[in-house]
Formats: sequence, C-alpha cells, structure tokens
Amino acid sequence: MRILLIEDDLTIATFILRGLKEAGYAVDHASDGETGFHLLCNEPYDAAVVDIMLPKMNGLVLVSQARNESVNTPVIFLSARREVDDRVRGLQSGADDYLVKPFAFSELLARLQALIRRAGGATETTRLTVGDLEMDLLKHRVWRRSRPIDIQPREFSLLEYLMRNAGRVVSKTMIMEHVWNYDFDPQTNVVEACVCRLRTKLNEGFETEIIRTVRGVGYVLEHTA
Repeated sequence: MRILLIEDDLTIATFILRGLKEAGYAVDHASDGETGFHLLCNEPYDAAVVDIMLPKMNGLVLVSQARNESVNTPVIFLSARREVDDRVRGLQSGADDYLVKPFAFSELLARLQALIRRAGGATETTRLTVGDLEMDLLKHRVWRRSRPIDIQPREFSLLEYLMRNAGRVVSKTMIMEHVWNYDFDPQTNVVEACVCRLRTKLNEGFETEIIRTVRGVGYVLEHTA
C-alpha cells in the first residue's frame, strides 16, 4: 500500500513516516501544499494524510481542488483545530476523515486502514482470503491451511497487494509503486528478492506453489485449495 503524507512540521512528519514504514507502507512525503497537490493528482496512492495548515497551498484548498480534478484518493486531515465547525469544513472540502493533533499513531494507522478498506469496497472486511491462504489485516497475521506463517512487514505488504489482485498478473513496476517508494534503482532485484523470501515461507510444507512467476511480465497469486 502506498501513502502520501503532506506535512510541513518535520517532527510530526518524521514520526508518521517512521510509523508507516514500520507498518509496511510505502510513503511519499511533501512538505508544502503545491508539491503535495501535484503528487496527489499525478501519482497512484491508496490514501493521503494531509495537514491543513500548509505553506503555498493550505490543505482545504488542496483537497477541494484535487476533488475537482476527479482525484478520489481517500484523504484524512490532520489539524490542531478541534472545533466542530473546523471538522465540518474539513469534511466538506472533500476529506474522508479528520484527526485532531496531538494523536496516537495507532489511531492514525487504524483510520487509514479503514479508509483503504472502504475505498476497496470492503467496508467491514478485516480479512483477505484467497484459496487456502488467509490474512488478518488488523493483526498482521497470515495463515495457510490454518498454519500460521511468520512474515516481515514488507513481505506482508507485498502479500496483501498480491492477494488484493489475486488471479491477475502484476508487474514489478506495479509492485514497486504500491509496496516500495520510487527511490529504488529500477535495475535493483529488491522485488525479486522479497518475492523469493515470501514464496519460500508460503510454500514450506506445502506441495502447491501459490505465487507464480510470469516470465517477462510479473507475478500472480494463484487461487489454491
């Protein structure tokens, strides 16, 4: 999952960036409204976290104009303003949620996860199931045929993306866009290495391969029983 963070306060931005990356998200950061607006309108994100008081373009204008450009990325506002009228203005500008500073990172993460689930049409779903593979999105746990599988945060994000696209071939570029940031060398083997580790863990003790390589195209998560 790929998140856009638009926040000019370096302390808060560092705090959020570290937390989201530890949770397995790929995160782009913009420190002013104009840069954030450009990224939001031109790059694929699963959700955006936007501060309201930003230099160059404030968050209310940013989100309102993005909605006018038909950008439907889920947005959660961050603001020190806690009055009801402030929250109403934020939601009326086109945001999907509003979180008052200071906040617990666990709450921000839970709200982001809820926004992403709703955007994917899975309002109440907290689990993904593909064949004999199950994933708990809230507890970050994975099972195959009820056998728990221990995977790292980046592997979890990769598997989540593959499960959400089960049966469809996803390219290395698509994976890097949603699971990693763009600051990787396009010639790097980081995707191949992560897929290899994940495949080994998912296949251990099972006779059926669950991730198939489509040579020259990408990877596909197979529906197995």
